[in-house]
Amino acid sequence: MKKIENRAFVCLLLALLLAAGMAFFLFRYLTQGGSWASSAFNRHLYNAQGQLTAGTVLDRDGDVLSSAEDGKRTYYDGETVRKATLHAVGDLQGNIGTGALNAFADRLTGWNLVNGAFGADRGGELTLTIDARYNYEAYQALNGHAGTVAVYNYKTGEILCMVSAPSYDPLRVPEDIETNDRYKGAYVNRFLSSAFTPGSVYKTVTLTAALETIPDLETRKWTCAGSVQIGEETIVCSGVHGEQDIAAAFANSCNSAFAEIAVELGAETLRKYTEKAGLTSSCSVDGLTTAKGSFDWKLDDGRLGWAGVGQDRDLVNPCALMVWMGAIAGGGRAAEPCLILKTKNGLGIPSLPRWTRKTAALIDGGTAEKLAELMAGNVEKTYGQSRFPNMDLCAKSGTAEVGEGRSPHAWFAGFLRNEDAPCAFVVLVENGGGGSSVAGNVAARVLDVIVNGYET
Repeated sequence: MKKIENRAFVCLLLALLLAAGMAFFLFRYLTQGGSWASSAFNRHLYNAQGQLTAGTVLDRDGDVLSSAEDGKRTYYDGETVRKATLHAVGDLQGNIGTGALNAFADRLTGWNLVNGAFGADRGGELTLTIDARYNYEAYQALNGHAGTVAVYNYKTGEILCMVSAPSYDPLRVPEDIETNDRYKGAYVNRFLSSAFTPGSVYKTVTLTAALETIPDLETRKWTCAGSVQIGEETIVCSGVHGEQDIAAAFANSCNSAFAEIAVELGAETLRKYTEKAGLTSSCSVDGLTTAKGSFDWKLDDGRLGWAGVGQDRDLVNPCALMVWMGAIAGGGRAAEPCLILKTKNGLGIPSLPRWTRKTAALIDGGTAEKLAELMAGNVEKTYGQSRFPNMDLCAKSGTAEVGEGRSPHAWFAGFLRNEDAPCAFVVLVENGGGGSSVAGNVAARVLDVIVNGYET
């Protein structure tokens, strides 16, 4: 009897292990089945050259950016558009991990739990949130410089423009792409996957902390003589600004004033506000994880002064900065960014409407309103409102020093308060020079098309 009981126990244990294994398999199938089916090893979906032979990628207006025809993959009939949308669509070799052909392959195969992947003859449709025309204008405006341009609707989260450069034509891959410095980092989506010295765009965080923790901030004056000595560091300013209040110091992007403010705030306060702004965190854009920013807060006063104006070891991801701009515009919170507008599976069944998700509170609502007004003042007093026709623009420029002998990075970030175009944006031109003059011109060109349309 004892032997029978033991055998029954072993059988029961094996049955439980089998059931647990089946449950684990079903869970993995439900959550990762699409990735399994869309693997590059699946020769029903990929040709001998490793090209995905199923599915169509469209922009928000329905323009076909890439499709599968006769066992091969084609792209938009226009070289500049192909270059401008490369990091959103992807390449034939799968080197660009953020591209739809790689990151969203399961949608393109028409995958569903009942029928699996349909294959080349009945692939799915993937409509991206981007507008190919906006990407075209942004890529042209970069004019051969490395960098990134992105615009998104801070109420819905839809990314309208996402350009990364350098880029290349996916149908004519340069033979020297691996060796020519012109294409250095061409496989990297700078908007999602990189972090850069922010320069003065970071002053929006320093100012946020100051507005909430320095009681007499708005009545105080700072005197700028072109530089200020803090500890062993000489904080150099872009000019001699004389006596100024906080609004003027912000519009002048005065390093002297903001370095002194940073030291007064202290490293712990700056750390707290930087983290709250989301600049040290990564976010998920339809499953694509962005790079994290990084800051060193174990600093003496001199280096803290530099950190407070966006220098020293400060690094910021462009996507996180754009969302931070959206949160200021949105009164504290912004929509989380997304790249997928809608999909259709192999049966032509459309996806359910997407649910807009909001960030946590990145800034207090009252502080956001004050900061927005000060950013609008920057445009009026410094950048020139005439450059941005029919726009209620709030912005901050940045000129980030990145090493002796190298031109600084040019930044321009902000948002529109236009009811019909609730857009936040970020522009980075690597080694481009002045933030307002260089990156600001790129932003002006793209925003003008979004707000005012194309000339007919």
